[in-house]
Amino acid sequence: MAVAAALAFALGASAGSGGDGGSGGGGQTPERGTAGAGVPAGLSLERAVGELMIVRFEGARVPAYVRGLLRDGRASGAILFADNLGPAGARGTTRVLQRAARGGAIVATDDEGGEVTTVPTTPALPAASQIAGDVAGLTRNAGADLRRAGVNVNLAPVADIALPGSVMSGRAFSGSAEAVAAAVVAATRGYGAGRVGATLKHFPGFGRATANTDDAAVTIDASAAELETDLVPFHAAIEAGAPLIMASHALYPALDRRRIASQSAPILQGLLRRRLGFDGAVITDSIEAEAVTSRSSVEVAAQRSVEAGADLILMTGRGSWIRIYPAMLARARRDGVFRAKVEAAAARVIRFKRRLGLAT
Repeated sequence: MAVAAALAFALGASAGSGGDGGSGGGGQTPERGTAGAGVPAGLSLERAVGELMIVRFEGARVPAYVRGLLRDGRASGAILFADNLGPAGARGTTRVLQRAARGGAIVATDDEGGEVTTVPTTPALPAASQIAGDVAGLTRNAGADLRRAGVNVNLAPVADIALPGSVMSGRAFSGSAEAVAAAVVAATRGYGAGRVGATLKHFPGFGRATANTDDAAVTIDASAAELETDLVPFHAAIEAGAPLIMASHALYPALDRRRIASQSAPILQGLLRRRLGFDGAVITDSIEAEAVTSRSSVEVAAQRSVEAGADLILMTGRGSWIRIYPAMLARARRDGVFRAKVEAAAARVIRFKRRLGLAT
């Protein structure tokens, strides 16, 4: 009840004029998006910020506050974990989410295969390292099962090239950079054929890591030349039309000495968008990861990610929305440069939703 009360307070406060450079009038007239940012006409700033939010909730019953966020456009969608599946599986949960969002909710899950599986598919998808045959066919069937369950985004495939001793061993495809690239392209196309958006992760490559950023700060101390090899699967899948990329929370000193990848403009804008030509949406890895929270609060981290070029903030912990959304909205109201970045990100998310066949 305390969380719900705080949430209701934040919703009311964020709609008011306050002292953050809003439009005044007690919040009765929401700020409108600027046409130059590619935001649909009439989209309020409150809804533009909401398009960047992927939330998490506990249990198979969708809480009223989550339904309210989706209904009011204060969140773009939700990520499902095993505890969100009821006796009948995911379908009951996803129906409630889409009804609240009027058919416009991103519903994501983490179904790489093997041990990293949330929504069971038939047949069960093996771990990437164990797939030796028809990657496109297996992922197409898995994608179709996910879509029937109401899931429209899979946080897979892993596009990392796992070196010996890597934390990604078993989760990444096996073989050379070219072999991994071929498998990642096939998986991206397979999920797409199953009407599920594939997610390449973890950009710009996490196969050299020996620890998970969920648990510790990670530095990928590789040269720029070595990282070129790690980019091969990402580049190939971008050329094949990958719609979504997950940014790593590791630090890559050869590319940016100060910022982790999910908060680095040189990596997300300079490398990913300008050099590799990616024009889809970028999602962060879990914003509550230790590699993030050891550097800043989640609300500061979310703003840094949007400043750097990320479009979707993935929240997997409790109470993150209540901190991130109001802070993001207040910053966008008082900072025109940041507002433009929010609106550009919202426009990319809306294009991504349309590609998934969702209402916008």
